[in-house]
Amino acid sequence: MNSYPPNRVPPEAKSMNGESANLDSLNQDDLNLLRSLLLGIEPAQLDKLYERLNNPQIQPEDISRLLPEAVVLRSKQDQQLVEAIVSTVEQAIQVSVSQDENVLSEAFFPIIGPAARKAIATALDEMMQSLNQALENSLSPQSFKWRLEAKRTGKSFAEIVFLRTLIYRVEQIFLIHRQTGLLLHHVRLQQVAVQDPDLVAAMLTAIQDFVKDSFSVLQEDTLRSLRFGELTIWVEAGPQAIIAGIIRGKPPQELRAVFQAAIEKLHLKLGIELHSFTGETEPFQASEPYLESCLAVQYKTPARQNYTYAWTFLGLMAIAAGIWSFFTVRDNIRWQTYLHKLNSQPGIVVLNTRYYNGKHFISGMRDPVAVDPNTFISSTNLHPDKVIAKWQSYLSLEPQITTKRATELLKPPPTTKLQVDDSGILVASGYAPQKWILEAQKLWRFIPGVTQFQAKNLFANELKELELAKNNIEATTFLFIEGKDELTPGESQKLPKLRTNFSTLFNLAQSLNKDVQVQIRGHTDTTGTEGQNFILSQVRANKIFVALNVPPINANKFKLVALGSKLPYQPESNLDARKLNRRVSFQVFITDKSK
Repeated sequence: MNSYPPNRVPPEAKSMNGESANLDSLNQDDLNLLRSLLLGIEPAQLDKLYERLNNPQIQPEDISRLLPEAVVLRSKQDQQLVEAIVSTVEQAIQVSVSQDENVLSEAFFPIIGPAARKAIATALDEMMQSLNQALENSLSPQSFKWRLEAKRTGKSFAEIVFLRTLIYRVEQIFLIHRQTGLLLHHVRLQQVAVQDPDLVAAMLTAIQDFVKDSFSVLQEDTLRSLRFGELTIWVEAGPQAIIAGIIRGKPPQELRAVFQAAIEKLHLKLGIELHSFTGETEPFQASEPYLESCLAVQYKTPARQNYTYAWTFLGLMAIAAGIWSFFTVRDNIRWQTYLHKLNSQPGIVVLNTRYYNGKHFISGMRDPVAVDPNTFISSTNLHPDKVIAKWQSYLSLEPQITTKRATELLKPPPTTKLQVDDSGILVASGYAPQKWILEAQKLWRFIPGVTQFQAKNLFANELKELELAKNNIEATTFLFIEGKDELTPGESQKLPKLRTNFSTLFNLAQSLNKDVQVQIRGHTDTTGTEGQNFILSQVRANKIFVALNVPPINANKFKLVALGSKLPYQPESNLDARKLNRRVSFQVFITDKSK
């Protein structure tokens, strides 16, 4: 359709009327009305149309219609357009984030799900590799079938085992604040590797917000479950928080009850903290036991099959291993017992031990007087041919070894005890011949490790015998008839033994360089006068002296003492007491000649 200016009339109008009239004289309003009737356009729009035709410049509306097609054509030609708008797009993103970061987060949320799935797949791949190593040596018939399937499908053997035996497994549990969408706490199975839990929580919140904003749902409604291939996300909501579980496999509906019980207990336990949450997640560490109760795993129970031969083989292997372990452990216990005994012995120092080719090798140092290490081999039931020992001689100064060395050198009699203390003092005690004592006092200086010889508790055997002879003599008494110097019947039989005791006494005293004095004391009862009793007691003492027949060489060692009734044996309360007071007794005095 051709357009004309408002002051021109189209030729068709002239032909319709059959006249050539000058329309310039028509009323302007009538002319506009005629134009709208002919063209079917409102007068206001008609004015704009003539304005566009009279203006030769390109209008923005024209560019907006051509720009999309121009961009597509230019992009197909080369990359100049893309390179030209990169900086502009970057600046636009920065400005958008600075103004409102939620705009981009809402725009990017569709790609969060695939990113999370990829992270979970990576973690599962690591777990599969670990499981593959654990099952490499499986001997069950089913394992060979699974290995063939793994080679055929290109999957790892552990992944096939996992897929064929797992019913379901709750791998992660997220506790998310319902109002803010922030992660409060997160638990997982140890063998499950995870990415950023906050990112997963944000993904779940973004998905839930997207559903609420895009569809006609109530605001209090929540997402119940999501499924990504083999992964299922179950969500259980409470008034203030929600629990989200990442589940692999096909969970039973009974697991819902576990999630519901957990969220109810959490609201009962942490209701105040959930209601007053301001961003601090530390108080929600207490939710971990409740969240861990949701981490359930269930595998298929393998069918019972007859593995008689396999179990027989394994049983024989186990018996053989058990027997081998028994003998190995027993031999090791015996060897450790042998080493313990060696280390506890003075004069033996174990420096090195090793086991090679079925034999025990041991090396160290041993004092010549220490116990022979081979004596412990039989007591610990070790085989002598399996113990190879090499000992270097050394001089031990341990008190036990020094005592043993002193004993071997001095050779004390059985009645003498030698002991070396920590200070190196050799202490001798007991009884020994005088000759041995004199020799020991000379030889102790040549004993390594001995610094002093102490013999204050060591007595000569002769001194002991001397004391015994003295006691025997002093215990001998002779009883007399009343008023006479005659012995009562049978008393004379004591004389031979008394002579022997005196001979022993004088001989030992001489060998020990001792001086002996003997008193022969005469006694009477209280019958008669004291003067008579004095004379009678003297006569009785002299009678015994004469009866002893003392050699002249020792005669001067005796002294006769008349005591009468002054020193009674016991008070004379009866006849028996008076009889005991009519006696002769002996008193022996032994002193050193040097004194």
